[in-house]
Amino acid sequence: MQRRELFRLLAAGAVMPAVGPSVIALMHNAMRESQAASGGALRSLDARQNATVTVMAEMILPQTETPGAQGAKVNEFIDVILTDWATDDERKTFLQGLAGVDERSEQLFGKAFADSAAAQQESLLRAMDEEWARVEHLPKPHHTAHQDRDQQLQGNFFGVFKRLTLFGYYTSEIGFTQELKKEIIPGSYHGCRLVADVNKL
Repeated sequence: MQRRELFRLLAAGAVMPAVGPSVIALMHNAMRESQAASGGALRSLDARQNATVTVMAEMILPQTETPGAQGAKVNEFIDVILTDWATDDERKTFLQGLAGVDERSEQLFGKAFADSAAAQQESLLRAMDEEWARVEHLPKPHHTAHQDRDQQLQGNFFGVFKRLTLFGYYTSEIGFTQELKKEIIPGSYHGCRLVADVNKL
């Protein structure tokens, strides 16, 4: 399975917890391969963009009794998505959306988003969320399932960002095992055994 197709499979699910453990395992392997190839360095996000992504994701999924988005390294997940899955246009649009967050923060508070006070950051994210919600509830033309999968990185920036944050968190080991209390590879394989031994399992 191509890694871009794997992401589209994940994106097709309305609720991330419904994604099967086998797909999560494939996602882990793809992420590890991608990060190993880059030596662990971010490839699409620069330092400022990464700071914005990290703060925004953590505010969407903050740490509680389990680690939040930052602990699950959602920022690294988003960087991999932008680098290995997104088209050039999708990557460009996403990064423009990030720049727009900083521009709004500068206009409102005189500082970049990551440098603003927590209350200011929350205020801006709430405004963006409300704008996205209004757009999301507008009637949309009917699409086939394949077309819907192809458009997961398109549309309102904050909607795309929230979607990636949820995907990144719930396909991480922290999100899947600690938050959802599920096993990435459930059960065990016992190979060939005598019938008498199998009955003891």
